[in-house]
Parts: sequence; structure tokens; C-alpha cells
Amino acid sequence: MPITLFNSIASWLLKKRYHQIELFLKYPDEVQEEVLLQLLEFAEDTEVGRTYDFESIQSYNDFKERLPIVSYEEIQPIIERTRRGEQNLFWPTKVKLFAKSSGTTDAKSKFIPVSGEALEDCHYKSSKDLLCLYLNNNENSQLFTGKSLRLGGSKELYEDNGSLFGDLSAILIDNMPLWAEYSSTPSNKVSLMSEWESKLMAIIHESVQENVTSLAGVPSWMLVLLNKVLEETGKENLFQVWENLEVYFHGGVNFNPYKEQYKKILPHSNFRYYEIYNASEGFFAIQDRNGADDLLLMLDYGIFYEFIPMDVYGSFNEEAIPLWSVELGKNYAIIITTNSGLWRYKIGDTVRFTSKSPYRIKVTGRTKHHINVFGEELIIENAEEALKNACAKTESEIMDYTAGPVFMEGKEKGAHEWIIEFRTLPEDFSAFVEIFDNALKSLNSDYEAKRLNNITLNAPLVHIARKNLFYDWLKSNDKLGGQHKIPRLSNKRDYLEELLRMNQ
Repeated sequence: MPITLFNSIASWLLKKRYHQIELFLKYPDEVQEEVLLQLLEFAEDTEVGRTYDFESIQSYNDFKERLPIVSYEEIQPIIERTRRGEQNLFWPTKVKLFAKSSGTTDAKSKFIPVSGEALEDCHYKSSKDLLCLYLNNNENSQLFTGKSLRLGGSKELYEDNGSLFGDLSAILIDNMPLWAEYSSTPSNKVSLMSEWESKLMAIIHESVQENVTSLAGVPSWMLVLLNKVLEETGKENLFQVWENLEVYFHGGVNFNPYKEQYKKILPHSNFRYYEIYNASEGFFAIQDRNGADDLLLMLDYGIFYEFIPMDVYGSFNEEAIPLWSVELGKNYAIIITTNSGLWRYKIGDTVRFTSKSPYRIKVTGRTKHHINVFGEELIIENAEEALKNACAKTESEIMDYTAGPVFMEGKEKGAHEWIIEFRTLPEDFSAFVEIFDNALKSLNSDYEAKRLNNITLNAPLVHIARKNLFYDWLKSNDKLGGQHKIPRLSNKRDYLEELLRMNQ
């Protein structure tokens, strides 16, 4: 198919979809209620549906009173039964695909079910919507005159008892519709290579010959790839490699720590960045405006949302609320019910709403990725904003970091211990630490109270990581590439201790 014809057809289809998006923008609460009732009706004859009598549930309140909120550990037995071949347990159509995810807080693997409905109505639909929203905002885009350089996971799919499991990105690539494969680089064969460092060179070999107009992948790993492209080609910036490059679609980790580094290798002021929010369990939100720092919650992907305020999360007063009851500015844990048969499932992410008309969010971190040993409730959003502030004032750049608590011992007070890998070191390191500490105080009143006169917390203890420390740590744990992330904040010292030993 000629590229100009493909461009015309794709643009027409994507613009047609925008009218459907406008429906949930206008009637968000009604669309969400309809999603819930459709999921319940579709699954009423499953084992879970019969256990909780889905057929008699007529409203959200019925649903909330009937079904418990669950973690992965609580539903693992029924997932394992499905992986061994039993069907119609939590979802009526055959489930044979599982996204293997260990996250960053637990070495134990999770196998998240991915139904055919989730593939089509959530994951692939969201990919089209991302392009739809981008084109709606950029009518003169030449996106489809070239290809998208995608950087997915590094693991192949594996078969076990008739079911397939692997990274979500491997599942998506292996089942990719023709239109997506046609418009992407590298080839599926290269995309699914297991060994990260060989894969890196294979991607470069295939992609530098293409007319790449967009990039898609996790910022940390994409940056490694793009710097390698410059090294291999001898070019100073990426526009000398791909002159028609116009947008980077990114997600998976907070982009702020990497933004300045991207600006150096993508120096055109009109180059655009678009953020997405997805996970093994589903695709949730998309940046819908040029230059925005929040994301539009997508409400018609077969996912019903609930939220637990983080100030009661894990307590006796914990209670989930529906989308229409959220408040702006509060931090919430997300609970999802999906078209893969996850019912009131704790995904482990936290968000804050920036708008209710339409519903827009910022991802603020993980329910397990915070430090609250001393009542300071430090979240990733605080940490990365403070680091950004310290870098700007000291003209330094950060590549990666992690932090954990220094526990009180005898008369010794507590503290937070950080290990930071810099691309550009601050000229005055002690000034960096002081600015960082003060920024955390200004961003988090609980932290400020604990730091007042060192009443509970001493000043942060910050170590400079050697070059490639975090890369080497991931490599030693077989976590190079794709979806793998550095654990940022933890209430334990496990990751910190490992990294400190490797840093010696």
C-alpha cells in the first residue's frame, strides 16, 4: 500500500473515532456506569459471577457491597487454575495470554490475564486513540509519512500448559494488527529479541535506514537507545538521523528526570512529547493536549474505575469511591474492574485529579513506592519535583536514583538515604543536598514537620553512584530493557543495600 494512501485512510479512521471520545467527555459518569453493568452482565455465568450473583446486581452500590477489593495474592489461585487450562472462572471467553509482571517491589512473578476483549477494546484501541488525539491537536502532522520507532520489552513469549506468558509488550507485538506492524520499526523479530544488548544494535541497524517520524517507549531505556544511535552514526542530534521526527510518545516512568537530556538530543523547539499511562492490567490515560502535564482518563476501554483516598488506604476506614465522587488535588490509589476479569483489583498505582470536566489525572507514584517510616509520607511526585528543583539550581543532571530509610537506633534519629547517579555532577554537592532537602520541605508538610530542628529526621544522606551503577544492577537481576524500572522509594532498605554494595 502506498504510504500516502495509508496516511489518508489512517487519518480518516482516527478522526472518526474522535466523535466517540467526545461522547464520554460529555457523559463520563453515565459511560462508566454502563461499562460496569456490561462487564457484570457479560461475566454473570462465570464462577466469580455465580459466586457474587452478578445477575442480581443493578447498581454501583450493589456492586460495591457485594464484591471485596482484592490484591494479586488473593486472586492468584484462580489465575493459576486458568493458566493450567480451566476456563470460565473469572471471564467468559477463553483466556490464554498472561502478562508476566514482577513490578519493582516484589521478586515474585505475577501473571496478569489478557483477554481477547482487552487486546482489542483496550490495548489496541488506546494505541489508535493516542494517534487520534495527537492528530486532532496537530492537523498538519506528517506522522504517517514515516514509521514509529517502538521500544518494547526484551522477553519472548513462553508456553506453559497451553497458555502463553511474557512481557505485555511482547504479547502486544506478537498479536499486533497489520496496520500497526506496517507503520512500525524495527521488525517484530527484532522487537522480540531477548538479549538486550544484541537487541539494541539490531534495532539501530534496522531503524536508521527508515524515515522515523515518532518514537514510543519507556524514557529511561529509550534514552539509552537514542544515545547509542548517536554514538553509532556519529551525529550530534537525532534530527540529523531522522529529519522528519516530530513526537515522542512515552510512559512507564516519570519523564521529568529525563526531559533536559531529551532536549539536548532533540533540540528543535517544536518537537512534541505525549505521555501515556498503561500497565499490564490495562491502558488508562492519554495526554490529550499539546504541552499538557496531565492525562485524560479514558473511560470506554472496558475498565471501571474506583479510588481509595491515600489518607485512609490500608486502614480500618479504607473505602473505595467511584469516579464521580473524587476530589481535585487528593492522592488516590486506583482500583480497577476490567474486561480481562479483574474485579475490584488493587493495581498499586496512585493518581491525583487535576480536572473533573473532563477527568484528567497525574500519576503520583505507587502505593508501595513511598517512604512513610516516620509519618513523613514521601511520595515519588515529591521526590522528583525536589530533584528537578535541585538540578535546575545547581546546573546538574540526574540519570537514576533510589532511596530508603535510615531507621532509628538508640538515640540516633532517622533519616532518608539516597543514592543518585548523575550525568552532570553539581559543582557544589553539599549545596545540591541542601537545596534538595529544602525543596522536599516546601513540597511536603509532613516531611517538613519531621525535619523541623531534626526532631525526627536528620538531613538526607546522599551518595553519588558510580557510572552505570543502576544499569549494572538491572543487568545482574536480568532486568535490562523494556518495562523494567528502578525502584525509586521504599520503606525497606533491600534495594538500597544491594546498590550500596555494588557502588563500593
